Amino acid sequence: MEFAAILLIAVAVIVVVTLVKAVRIVPQQRQDVVERLGKYKRTLNPGLNLLVPYIDAVRTKVDMREQVVSFPPQPVITSDNLVVSIDTVLYFKVVDSVRATYEISNFLQAIEQLTVTTLRNVIGSLDLERALTSREEINRHLSGVLDETTGRWGIKVTRVEIKAIEPPPSIRDSMEKQMRAERDRRAAILNAEGHKQSQILTAEGEKQAAVLRADGDRQARILQAEGQAKAIRTVFDAIHQANPSQKVLAYQYLQALPQIANGTANKVWIVPTELTKALEGMGGALGGLANMVGDVPSPEATKSATEVEREAAEAAHAAATAAQEIHDEVRVAEAQATGGNGPQGLPAPEPVSPQSLLNDPSDQRERG
Repeated sequence: MEFAAILLIAVAVIVVVTLVKAVRIVPQQRQDVVERLGKYKRTLNPGLNLLVPYIDAVRTKVDMREQVVSFPPQPVITSDNLVVSIDTVLYFKVVDSVRATYEISNFLQAIEQLTVTTLRNVIGSLDLERALTSREEINRHLSGVLDETTGRWGIKVTRVEIKAIEPPPSIRDSMEKQMRAERDRRAAILNAEGHKQSQILTAEGEKQAAVLRADGDRQARILQAEGQAKAIRTVFDAIHQANPSQKVLAYQYLQALPQIANGTANKVWIVPTELTKALEGMGGALGGLANMVGDVPSPEATKSATEVEREAAEAAHAAATAAQEIHDEVRVAEAQATGGNGPQGLPAPEPVSPQSLLNDPSDQRERG
């Protein structure tokens, strides 16, 4: 009885093991390569699969998902003999599990070595600066070479990325100094451009201000000249409309002559030769007031004739005195200039007395 129990237990264990070996459940995105007596038999797809126990065996379990593998940094020499360290990242997926199992023993190691070899060939034809700025070109070249080579292994390389390119420390220091110098140069250029633009704008503003000031000064002078011209024209028209006689003009001249002589800057001045004629004309005018056309004295004017003659006498006396003083100053100035030895000035004209100006012969003739 004991032997029968042991045998029953052994048979049960064998049945269980046989069932386990006969039934195979494959998860999604995985394929199992089955061999029968050491020879490839079939590939198990995801789901429930049955095998022949003790005859069929699973060789490999292949993951059909896209995989990512990062390779360690590899030293690569550029065309300008600089050693750089490059890290790469590879994206791939298995498209044929049978060829990935039987065409190559370790496809992952093969992909890594192929990537390093291709990377050295590509970087070896580039200098450091171009290698740092041509990552897209390097990625495309690596993807093309790897995809062409791994295709016969049943593997599809979807993407190759260069994660980092590390130049030597001395080269990094030189590059940092170069970039610092380039930034300083650009800052200096921008500063100079700003200073230039500031000076240009300042000069333009000063130019416009000077033009506006000159235009305003010109307009002011034009308006001032127009005002003076209008004033002169108004005075001139008023004089012509008033039609003054000669005696009035001579009298005004006699009144203005002492004011001219009293000027501080009038050290030497010339007495016009028409002065005596003007004074004589005034005397004649005063003597013939009653006989001039348009100047018939009114009764009120006849009463004040004595006062007019007195004022004229005083004005003539003041003018004669001023003329004599000016003549004396001229003589003294000439003596000081020549030191008393030079040629003498023009002979002094005979002084004109106020009585002679008033007692003009023409006036006496008109009165006679």
